[in-house]
Amino acid sequence: MTSTPPAAPDSPAPPESPAAPVSPAAPDRPPFREIGPVELAAQMAAGAAPRVIDIREPHEREICRIEGSEFLPLSDVRTWWLTLDRDEPLVFQCHHGNRSRSLCYALAAEGFTALANLTGGIDAWRMAVEPGMAW
Repeated sequence: MTSTPPAAPDSPAPPESPAAPVSPAAPDRPPFREIGPVELAAQMAAGAAPRVIDIREPHEREICRIEGSEFLPLSDVRTWWLTLDRDEPLVFQCHHGNRSRSLCYALAAEGFTALANLTGGIDAWRMAVEPGMAW
C-alpha cells in the first residue's frame, strides 16, 4: 500500500473518494494520561500509585519533593530511559508539568504504554495537596 504525499500548501486538496465515509475528526489526544495532584495523592495514600518519577534537576529537588517519588533528572534521560519497563505505569513530574509532558510524548513515541503526566507539576501538588511545602 502506498500513501499519497501531502499536498503543497497552495495546491488544491485531492477530491474525496465517493465511497469513503465522512466522519467528524476525532480530537487529538495525547498518547498518555494527565493525572491531577489530588488523584495521585489519593492513589499514593491507598498504596495503589504508579511509579512516580521526578525529572527536575538536582537544585530543584533540594528545595522540595513529593514523598515517595524517585529522582531521575531530565538532563540524564539518555542514561536512564532504556532502564524503564515500557509497560509499567509511570507518572512523570517536574515543576509545572511542561517538561514531564514533553517526556511523556517522547517515551510514547518509543513504545511506552502506561504513561501519565502530573498536571501542573509539583507546583500544583503544593497548592492542592501540601500547601505548607517549601518553595
